[in-house]
Order: sequence, then C-alpha cells, then structure tokens
Amino acid sequence: QARLAESGGGLVQPGGSLRLSCAASGFILSSYNMAWNRQTPGKEREFVASIDPTGRRTNYSDSVKGRFTISRDNRKNAIYLQMNSLDPEDTAVYYCGIPRRDYWGQGTQVTVSS
Repeated sequence: QARLAESGGGLVQPGGSLRLSCAASGFILSSYNMAWNRQTPGKEREFVASIDPTGRRTNYSDSVKGRFTISRDNRKNAIYLQMNSLDPEDTAVYYCGIPRRDYWGQGTQVTVSS
C-alpha cells in the first residue's frame, strides 16, 4: 500500500531550525516531482517548496525562499525540508506529497513559539 509519512516536526523557538523528513513506502518516488505544502487552521493549504525527480530543480514560495531548502534522496526513497530562521508565521501542519497525483501524507506539526 502506497504511503507517505512525514516526521521531524515539533516545537522550536523563533530563529531556530528543524529538518522535516518524508519517507515513501509501497511505491518509488524517484519518478515524481515532489512538494511540501503547509496549512494552518482556518486557512487554505499553501505551497512551500517543490523538487523535480533529479533533485536539480527546486522551487520555493516567496515566504520561505532563502530560509528553507528542499532536497531528496532517491536511494532512501525520501525527501526532506530543512527549515532555518523559523518564524511564528511558519507554524503549520506540513505535508509532503505528489502534486500531480494530489496525493499527500498525514502531515507533521511545526510550532514556532517562544
């Protein structure tokens, strides 16, 4: 059964860092563009970052550009999101997924607060 499982979320102080991981099982993600989205209560889910199958092309929302880095390791069937200089505005549930298939994991909570 195909599954995406996010991990690495938690509570961090403003200015801190977190690294999110997304592990795929039941399918090989190396053929897909992958992405991270996020959602806060009462708001629509928003795009954060995406990466092509080779890992050479990435795209970021303006709100995270220069602070977040998306990467992938196709040998481990996983993608990652390195988040630096975190701000309370980054507080959200973060989802990894395959945009073309509109297939997403269950999400991991990131809370930025002092």
